[in-house]
Amino acid sequence: MTHRGTRVLHVGSLARVEGEGALRLTVAGESVTAARLQIYEPPRFFEAFLRGRAHTEPPDITARVCGICPVAYQMSACAAIEDACGVEVPPTIRTLRRLLYCGEWIESQTLHIYLLHAPDFLGRDGAIDLARTHRRDVERGLRLKQAGNALLELLGGRAIHPVNVRVGGFHRAPTRAELRPLAERLRRALDDAWATVRWVSGFDFPDAESPYDFLALAEPDRYAIDTGTPTVLRSDTRTTRRFALADFTREVVESQVPHSTALHATLRGRRHLTGSLARYAINGGLLSATALEAAREAGLGDPRTAEACRNPFRSILVRAVEVVYAVEEALRIIDSYEPPPRPCVEVPPCAGTGHGATEAPRGLLYHRYVLDAEGTVTDARLVPPTSQNQGAIEEDLRRIAEDALVRTDCDDAELTHLCERAIRNHDPCISCSTHFLDLTVDRAPVP
Repeated sequence: MTHRGTRVLHVGSLARVEGEGALRLTVAGESVTAARLQIYEPPRFFEAFLRGRAHTEPPDITARVCGICPVAYQMSACAAIEDACGVEVPPTIRTLRRLLYCGEWIESQTLHIYLLHAPDFLGRDGAIDLARTHRRDVERGLRLKQAGNALLELLGGRAIHPVNVRVGGFHRAPTRAELRPLAERLRRALDDAWATVRWVSGFDFPDAESPYDFLALAEPDRYAIDTGTPTVLRSDTRTTRRFALADFTREVVESQVPHSTALHATLRGRRHLTGSLARYAINGGLLSATALEAAREAGLGDPRTAEACRNPFRSILVRAVEVVYAVEEALRIIDSYEPPPRPCVEVPPCAGTGHGATEAPRGLLYHRYVLDAEGTVTDARLVPPTSQNQGAIEEDLRRIAEDALVRTDCDDAELTHLCERAIRNHDPCISCSTHFLDLTVDRAPVP
């Protein structure tokens, strides 16, 4: 096929995603002049209808933002409200929150690895098609996801939109006897997590690089999940920079673009990436010994000495390592668990502004709430990982597609499939992004 003239590849709808979106790619010869991830889902106005609600309500309301990672929204909301009210929950409750978050990491990362991303590497159309040729692998993935769901159900009351979480802690804390069967299940899940690492390490990965700043939470002595300080790893150096969470919206600035109802965010005017690659680059040296061994077996090297992995296609490897870590971390917490004297602390209403952030599977999720003296929310701000990653995703699409056109004689179908893969690398949460439906190709006349 000839690459003279201009053609436009338009994917009209993204199938099996959390939300609605499309892709438009404009190609002129061997150059890609524009790549637009068009999100046309109507705004849901969560920030608007949080205003006027009691300070106890955001965890339950914001959990409805996402059915795949509701715990991330609940934990970020709790942290921000407690910050506004000047309340610090005790270590026993913080540990239970981390355990709940481990359940979400296990189920969400496993969902992405097995059902959404792996078919790309194995030439299958989707999870059902994959099960026909790799049944045992898919069954292993479902077992892992069920183990994560079991944690969510016990600690959260149910796996989707948990109901046991509240500002200040939980409505009810589990007993040691209730957690004991979960420990047995997680020990079996650790074997499945290791098998997952070995499985995905055998995939073939296209060459690519994400030349963006990385942004993730960081803690001094452990891999950050539910708490931490925003930390930037510059793309052109090995140095990191930290900033106060209260400065988040000064550092990460959202703006409206004409082709999307979702905001785009930049980090001091630069494209940035948050999520598994960023977490691993910034915090990888703080993984457990078992997870570090898994990283080496996956071909990622030792994060304490190796260069950061910047290939977005290899993000599936990091997700698999994070599943090993989350399973092992959950086991560690359960083995030393002692029920708190009370499942929650009181958080009385107070005028103030509070900030909270946690690491959703897809990246850093930030909440800010302003409360009046009665504890009524007067302003709310939510910055999800997807809005932060969209600029990087679009640039990935442009560079990867252009490189393919230079190296090969891609037809429209091949180019579309490659772009689908590039989007799924980041599992954007309009999303969990899988396969596209309608493709429209508009060709300009060839002079």
